[in-house]
Amino acid sequence: CIRDRLSTEDEELMNAEEVPDTLPILPLRNTVLFPGVVIPITVGRDKSIRLIKEAYSSDRIIGVVAQKDVEVEDPSVGDLNRIGTVAHLIKILTMPDGSTTAIIQGKKRFSLNEMLQSDPYFKAKVNQFELGDKYDIENEEFNALISSLKDLSTQMIKMSPNIPSDAAFAIRNIESPVFLVNFVSSNLNIDLKEKQELLEISDLTKRAKKVLGALTKELQVIELKNQIQNKVKTDLDKQQRDYLLSQQLKTIQEELGGSPYEQEISELAGKAKDKKWSREVAESFDKEIKKLQRMNPQAAEYSIQVNYLEMLVELPWGEFTEDNFDLDNAQRILDKDHFGLDKVKERIIEHLAVYKLKKDLKAPI
Repeated sequence: CIRDRLSTEDEELMNAEEVPDTLPILPLRNTVLFPGVVIPITVGRDKSIRLIKEAYSSDRIIGVVAQKDVEVEDPSVGDLNRIGTVAHLIKILTMPDGSTTAIIQGKKRFSLNEMLQSDPYFKAKVNQFELGDKYDIENEEFNALISSLKDLSTQMIKMSPNIPSDAAFAIRNIESPVFLVNFVSSNLNIDLKEKQELLEISDLTKRAKKVLGALTKELQVIELKNQIQNKVKTDLDKQQRDYLLSQQLKTIQEELGGSPYEQEISELAGKAKDKKWSREVAESFDKEIKKLQRMNPQAAEYSIQVNYLEMLVELPWGEFTEDNFDLDNAQRILDKDHFGLDKVKERIIEHLAVYKLKKDLKAPI
């Protein structure tokens, strides 16, 4: 979070504040505090709780430094980054679950000089990291950079459902370029190491360019996620629509006396009952007709499956007729049913004549 309105006057007042020579040092595990930004932190270590309570009862000024490794439970001096932020303790809250939360606001950056104590908590000599972020308000390139940063931030807030819309209002009300860069830096979805690198960049223009690059990358990821989600939603909506229409059609058909597709399947099953086919063929037919029942009648494969099953039931399984080798009768039938095709008819008559003489058509090869 951030104050309702951060102006250049606020920036000048903050720059005018002196960094104390010594500060109690609070290690931060999961975040980096930037000047001007207000954040809540959960305080769980006994050392940290004692530090904030003692500081809150005095001048409420502490130094916060991010840990290099978030997994370290009890950090030593070597586990802390060298650059941190002076923080003002705004409020300490005891949560319903018994944990302690502190609301802090970043002031100015500092560098660790010498660690004076580690018990009961860290206390160190510090140096001011810089006199203040310098920038030329008349520089067109710098102004364009800040404007792009503000526009991209607003765009990302609109596209990201997890970010409250009030954040866009806060962005528009930040007058100070320094506060804007720090605010966006604090809210970027990047790892702790990258945020610490941003904190340590002394040149505001360089820091703003790096923030803009990270923001652009994050925006591209959000756009890609939204495209994927929209496509999936569209596909699901189409499937749901097709299902609803199919159910409605089924209901209407039942009211009218049954679905023609169901009648077609019933007719196929009825024809199959009279077939004298083997157990293997019967099992295959049952498998294929169950497959047909699961298919969408509007699908292209449905008609193919129907044609296949119709062919199965139309074939004369286990049915035989007595052969008739009356060649004159065969010739009359061919002439009656087929005009022309003399050579074809002649080949058929020859085939029947050979079969009549040999009684079989087994070839030598």
